[in-house]
Amino acid sequence: MAAQTHIKVIVQEEALDPCQATEDYQTSDVATGKYGGVVTFVGTMRDFNDGHQVSEMYLDYYPGMTERHIEKVCEEAAEKWEVMNILVVHRHGAIRPSDPIVLVAVWSAHRANAFDACRFVINYLKERAPFWKRETTPQGQRWVEHNTKDPAAEAAANNTVGIRRTA
Repeated sequence: MAAQTHIKVIVQEEALDPCQATEDYQTSDVATGKYGGVVTFVGTMRDFNDGHQVSEMYLDYYPGMTERHIEKVCEEAAEKWEVMNILVVHRHGAIRPSDPIVLVAVWSAHRANAFDACRFVINYLKERAPFWKRETTPQGQRWVEHNTKDPAAEAAANNTVGIRRTA
């Protein structure tokens, strides 16, 4: 990871205001005038999964371990793409439909790097991050055994467009 890439990972139970979190981080931790773009992704809870209505989801995690895993994938993104800052804020606890669950924000001098790094981080979070999900459906509560796959995620992860880091 390049020394100039700053990474911040927060896992919180409190409600997430993605716009405010991005603004707060940008105001305090991002070098003014150095970035050409910021790409943000906000994931929200759907009211359905695997053909069932979902009224609530409970996310559980291991404090410390989960943050370290997320930081490592952010470091990997910073090794692959020229990015200046990466912010990840992820909820845990009880979440209801339409609530923001996760924010990934990436600052870079060039938009392609910001888009690619953001997509890389969110795909990791969606598919492999150490969170455990329990959904409440009309049939009762159930633990989610697998995450929903994004059909374009693998192709995007192998994308070679953008300015890659060189050693």
